[in-house]
Amino acid sequence: MRKATARRDNGSYRHTVSVRSHEVTVDEPEDQGGADTGPDPQEMLAVSLASCVAITVEMYAKRKGWNIGDVECEVEYEPAQRGSPTKFNLILRLPKELPEDQRDRLMQIAAKCPVHRTLEGEVMFEETLELS
Repeated sequence: MRKATARRDNGSYRHTVSVRSHEVTVDEPEDQGGADTGPDPQEMLAVSLASCVAITVEMYAKRKGWNIGDVECEVEYEPAQRGSPTKFNLILRLPKELPEDQRDRLMQIAAKCPVHRTLEGEVMFEETLELS
């Protein structure tokens, strides 16, 4: 099982998130009481989706021996409101010179990235409280 850990920094909403040997700062915007020293958790979710799609497409193209040039993935999102789900608008940008069959296949592959599949599938939580 993989792990990510968030630790609060100095009584603010700023958290340092540790994953393997990496650290990322996550915070809330100033209008939400944070110091805006990093993306907020929902933005991190959009970052996860965008980067996963781009990397998955690039890995697939490399395996196929396709030179697809620069790949960009943008994710716009509307957070869930009571009674409605979170909405993601995923925009994959590929060079216009790519053959149509490659473009179509890469769009299919984009929808199969691990984060995309997690978000569209059933998710289970196991929650534990530990006192320190």
